[in-house]
Amino acid sequence: MSMKWFFPLFCAISLVFLSVFGISCVYGHLYPIKYSQEVSFASKKFGVGRDVIYSTINVESGFNKNAISSKGAVGLMQLLPSTAQDLAQRLNMEDFDLQNPQDNILLGTYYLSILKTRFSGWNETLCAYNAGPTNVSSWLAKTEFSEDGKTLKKIPFKETREYVLKFQKNLKYYSKKI
Repeated sequence: MSMKWFFPLFCAISLVFLSVFGISCVYGHLYPIKYSQEVSFASKKFGVGRDVIYSTINVESGFNKNAISSKGAVGLMQLLPSTAQDLAQRLNMEDFDLQNPQDNILLGTYYLSILKTRFSGWNETLCAYNAGPTNVSSWLAKTEFSEDGKTLKKIPFKETREYVLKFQKNLKYYSKKI
């Protein structure tokens, strides 16, 4: 083989290698799969898909168990302490630590399951997780946001619209990966 073909062939093989393995490394960084035991347990206990839990964690905290929002939401699934306290009482949990992944994932998944029974679809459920169930109920009652009182055709809060879009992007990846 002539040397004039070596460099282009080397470049082509390198590009293929990087496109296959490099992208997988990037996706692994953007869409981590951590806390698999905690996620699997909560998923089975409350009937919420693991892909939904992983997507929520990724959007809420980027898998930072010590995350605290400007509004005081704590941990992987970014729960307000008052919401977590109510959820813990319902589950007869005497002690919990929102920075403990097991407690946070359990309570966050339980909250998702409660919201899912209250609202018709995952978009409405996620809007409620982000903006609060009271806001979503009021949006559903207005024809400018919902035609049927069950499904949102428009999300009035920009932050919540962006939240749902990020979630959907995460869900596409996680639903194929897990």
